[in-house]
Amino acid sequence: MINFNKLLKFQSKNVYNYSTYFISEIFKRKPIKNTVSVKGWIKSLRNMKDKYFVDLSDGSCSTNLQVVVPKNKISNLNTGASICASGILNKTSKGQLEIQANSIEIIGDCIVTDGYPFAPRKVYHSDYIRQYLHFRPRTNKFSSLLRVRNSATLAVHNYLNSEGFILINAPILTSNDCEGAGETFSVCPESNELLESMAKSKTSEKSDIFFNKKVFLSVSGQMHLEAAAHGLSKVYTLGPTFRAENSKSRLHLSEFYMLEAEIAFVDNLEVLCSYVESLIKNITKNVLNTNSGDVNSVLQIEENIKNNFSWLEKEFIRMNYDDVSKILLENNHKFKTKFDVSSGLGKEHELFLVEYNENIPTFVINWPANLKPFYMKLVENDKVAAFDLLVSNVGELVGGSLRENNYNILKSKIPIQSDPTQMEWYLDLRKFGGVPTGGYGMGFERYLQFILNIQNIKDTIPFPRWPHNCAM
Repeated sequence: MINFNKLLKFQSKNVYNYSTYFISEIFKRKPIKNTVSVKGWIKSLRNMKDKYFVDLSDGSCSTNLQVVVPKNKISNLNTGASICASGILNKTSKGQLEIQANSIEIIGDCIVTDGYPFAPRKVYHSDYIRQYLHFRPRTNKFSSLLRVRNSATLAVHNYLNSEGFILINAPILTSNDCEGAGETFSVCPESNELLESMAKSKTSEKSDIFFNKKVFLSVSGQMHLEAAAHGLSKVYTLGPTFRAENSKSRLHLSEFYMLEAEIAFVDNLEVLCSYVESLIKNITKNVLNTNSGDVNSVLQIEENIKNNFSWLEKEFIRMNYDDVSKILLENNHKFKTKFDVSSGLGKEHELFLVEYNENIPTFVINWPANLKPFYMKLVENDKVAAFDLLVSNVGELVGGSLRENNYNILKSKIPIQSDPTQMEWYLDLRKFGGVPTGGYGMGFERYLQFILNIQNIKDTIPFPRWPHNCAM
């Protein structure tokens, strides 16, 4: 029998040297007058007569730590090199923390003239830095972005967990195209030998052999979440999704992350909008509380950070599609592409509406059914109970709807499939113990674009993929 009390009392041995710190720990704990060791990369270097003044970063925070290195301890240091330095931690006359190094070791040298793409004290454009994805995490702005991304990810999980949502790992391989737009990547084995050994007949298509049906990289985990919500009530997923869209715009990626949630027993669109508003405000406030230095670093602002997030204290705006259409038609002379009620909103229309509403995030609700996917719930006048949440810089950030829970209506709306049984399981959810549900999806990279005012979405993800580009 397991002794749980004994297990709870067990403490593993700390294998780390207590004098070795992450730089973030040093700024937090401030072990003044103690001997400390740090490891990191030299961000900048001042070469004085008898000593080096080194700004060191290990990536744990946005602030560099100054290390003073006597030249009699080492003959040469270079910007970009990785080092280990040990010495007494003191405060300068200006109150700045610094290490007076008494020992230093070069872990990996960095000779810029040997081909390192970044010269000391030089600022580079994001387009140039993007050519060197393997070095990008070493740049100040992008390392800050990655720390903010990490904080936002943790904030999502912590908030949704506190609200009773259960994390579901939605599959990446799927046999359905949730959005029905055909922008999918198909999946099949690379090995012709394997395919030949599995082939049942000479007429079998290469893409059908392994799974006996066509399989794609997921464009959304929504339908799998719907199945989970019919047993768990409140579920979510945060994972990679893929779109085979031939676009190199500042807002599109071939691989990106989606936060999706599904809630059972929801039959009111306003309730769903409130879920989304609460989520965005809570995770953003959490990021600002934990990573304000990194947020400032990415935004590159000096004024009070609250000025850039005043929308957090305001209620998000709700507007019907019909009312939005009237406003856009009245301002059609301002657009490069004229607004057409039957075609939906273009990017410039979305951004105009947010600016029209003083940059407060805006829900556009109750859309024409012909502009939205088949699974959204029909309401009066050929409208569906759906919303798009529009924000500054990116336009649409979140899309969501109540799901059609009427078996017969849903069956009549399902697109014609090559295999009639393809969506039987989806109909079964309405046939056996069905309940009203609603859900939404938020592009995680677009969220980062929004709060950090990043122009190109490729600069919000560690290793971006887009048409004709899949480096590393």
